[in-house]
Amino acid sequence: MSRAFVNEERFEQAGGEELVERPISEHPNYVTPTGALELQTQEEVLVAELNSLRDAHEDTFAKDRVAEIERDLRYVRARLDSAILVDPNTQSHETVLFGATVEVEDDDGNRHTFHIVGEDEADANINKVSWVSPLAKSLIGQRIGDTVTWHRPIGDTYLKILDIHYAS
Repeated sequence: MSRAFVNEERFEQAGGEELVERPISEHPNYVTPTGALELQTQEEVLVAELNSLRDAHEDTFAKDRVAEIERDLRYVRARLDSAILVDPNTQSHETVLFGATVEVEDDDGNRHTFHIVGEDEADANINKVSWVSPLAKSLIGQRIGDTVTWHRPIGDTYLKILDIHYAS
């Protein structure tokens, strides 16, 4: 019998689903000072929520939520333990490196700004891209005036680097 079927039967008998651990990246855990602060804040919020739920009544919802919080807390603490703090002020301002904010112009003449950050800090909605993303990989090591190819699933595009700066 397949292992998947064995696990399904066990879950059905237990009356719930097993909580899956959050995967930890195999890449070095570079973080900006902001990213480190965000991880520390997440830890504090999770600990506070966990403490409040442990004081609550022993209902099924609370037990499930406690399990989720404990899982998330294990992830955040592992990321904090493995964090490699990179101060953008110590980076060479001549090239795009971790922590850089890069202004580029695309094929259509549209300008975009991207901030290269750690994996946990990345948020495409606010143009924070992970240093291991295809976009960041195409930019890292380049200089103002260079044109790079950004390999995207919808097709390659060319970006000209207009400016590089590092927030303090």
